[in-house]
Amino acid sequence: MDTMNEAINPHAAWMRLALKQACMASSKGEVPVGAVIVRDGKLIGQAHNQVELLKDPTAHAEIIAITQAASAVGDWRLTDCILYVTKEPCPMCAGAIVHARIPLVVWGMTDPQRGGCISLFKILQSGELNHRAEILPGILEDECRDVMQEFFRKRRSC
Repeated sequence: MDTMNEAINPHAAWMRLALKQACMASSKGEVPVGAVIVRDGKLIGQAHNQVELLKDPTAHAEIIAITQAASAVGDWRLTDCILYVTKEPCPMCAGAIVHARIPLVVWGMTDPQRGGCISLFKILQSGELNHRAEILPGILEDECRDVMQEFFRKRRSC
């Protein structure tokens, strides 16, 4: 871990926590996506994909982390929070981010096939919706991509 670089770029430190969540998902046979939500420099939500475990198509890391954060804050509006996620959110998660009013979304790797933020759709910055989130893609992109590629490489070899 490059602590000097992470002192300069705190986004990388939070993304490392999201990567730990992604690795937990991978170890459980889930698509390795991890998410953390931070408010005033404190962790208030963290999760990994649990679709297979819960048999729930909405059990994405972002959705679970948003639920935890809303509970921690005591409000569904997360207007002073930052979401860190290892992969560009899908359209469902992007919609939840808009509804939760999260102002900044930071992710590792983009998802050209399913991305709901900049790749296929631009939900987070749509002028047609009542909230727009700033985005910061590419934080620890190589590490996030490596976790995802390794998961699917192992899955295909079985």
